[in-house]
Amino acid sequence: MSHLNWEKLSSKYLVRENWATLRVDSCKMPDGTIIPDYYVLEYPDWVNAIALTGDGKVILVRQYRHAAEEVILELPGGCMEANETPEEALRREMLEETGYVFNEIEFLSTVYGNPATANNKTYCYLATGGKKVAGQKLDKGEEIDIELVSPEKLKELVLKNQFGQALHTSGIFYALVKMGLLK
Repeated sequence: MSHLNWEKLSSKYLVRENWATLRVDSCKMPDGTIIPDYYVLEYPDWVNAIALTGDGKVILVRQYRHAAEEVILELPGGCMEANETPEEALRREMLEETGYVFNEIEFLSTVYGNPATANNKTYCYLATGGKKVAGQKLDKGEEIDIELVSPEKLKELVLKNQFGQALHTSGIFYALVKMGLLK
């Protein structure tokens, strides 16, 4: 499929801030067409998990998301730091956001939020055997409520469109199939 690849001719950064990096690329398509201004948002890669406690409850989080101006039901997870593997980032994020550690972490999928304009990936996992070992250690600007639900309730919530985060919804569907709750 390399015959579909574009050639990047040049790149220039317009914004380089902590949570907003925007570059503009000049590209050449396989047919020779030049795209002089292709805008790309750069973000760190993300991780999330359908996380099950030792007694089989799913850990969900609710938090305010300012861009959407809503409190959103989500999976725990977050941004990967430099030099972290996805699993290391997931274990760190789970401990920070929920206070849980997990016996098993199983990879489910890698998805892009919007590969047309953003460069980052989200790694989705199924984490099992969760044990509460600490309180939350939230980042500045984070306020997170934790909810524990059954896997059946998770299925009900996702089928009733109760998750506002598309990258989390896709991971939930992969996990429900893996757990035998969707065919």
